Amino acid sequence: MKTRRSILLAAAAASVLFAAAGNASAAEVKKIGLAVANLQANFFNQIKQSVEAYAATKGIEVITVDAKGDAATQVSQIQDLLTQNIDALLYIPAGATAAAVPVRTAKAQGVPVINIDRNADGAPGDTFIATDSVASAREVCDYIAKQAGGKGEMIIVHGQRGTTPEVDRSKGCGEALANYPDIKVVGELWSEAWSQDEGFKLTSDLLQSHPNVSIIFGQADGLALGAAQAVKVANPAQRIYVAGFDGDTAALEALEKGVFDVTATQRTQFFGRQAVDSAIAIVAGQEIEPMQLFPATLTTKENVAQFIAEHP
Repeated sequence: MKTRRSILLAAAAASVLFAAAGNASAAEVKKIGLAVANLQANFFNQIKQSVEAYAATKGIEVITVDAKGDAATQVSQIQDLLTQNIDALLYIPAGATAAAVPVRTAKAQGVPVINIDRNADGAPGDTFIATDSVASAREVCDYIAKQAGGKGEMIIVHGQRGTTPEVDRSKGCGEALANYPDIKVVGELWSEAWSQDEGFKLTSDLLQSHPNVSIIFGQADGLALGAAQAVKVANPAQRIYVAGFDGDTAALEALEKGVFDVTATQRTQFFGRQAVDSAIAIVAGQEIEPMQLFPATLTTKENVAQFIAEHP
């Protein structure tokens, strides 16, 4: 099965990677560029903090730039990073359209690229570190479908169209719903910034057109929190189950309070460390897996406390 294969590949990649990183001298990597899609998102902030903290323990300088969700800005920022003698580029694309441009530019200059969370279609970096979003979204949607009794109307609030997480989470949820013929997806809308404000607006619009909905999948926790807010304002007669994805810190606290029902907690702190170790290994001439996919943890009110106490 794909899930098992992904986990086995990830475990193998991690074991090889950490061995390589242990053998490589951190002195070979002096400076890393970190290009982040949007630091307003808690998910990306956690990765940034992890990268900077872990790199500091190895004496590596990190130059961080924030595209604030704009792909053109990010292309320009990475061009500037490449003039600052960085040894590796850690890259979270701001959008799908121009995502390949910085990868090609960096590789042309001999700078290795580690993609995190989002890959660049047609021009992947040297390795890609992410959650196995297909498997995790399948698990989230299976859970929420069961909670709703395996039937009813459903709406989906997607992330940014065409990005790796949006595509994979759509695929995984679709695979889960194939097992529930009595659940009908009656409406879908796409966000731009994966934000709570968008989740509220898009869900409000969908609920006006589809008032009998009983299931909502917001493809990020921000979208799910906005969806939960929209449900509260609409005050429907029926129970509406709301699912998210990411395991953002504020969302985990909301989940514990019963604001929404389920999420998938991603290993953001681990991703940051893994990205730095990947850079060290690649610069040292080590071969690592091109895809490093790791499972997220299905998180409900029952098990959320552990992730509030210490985020993975």
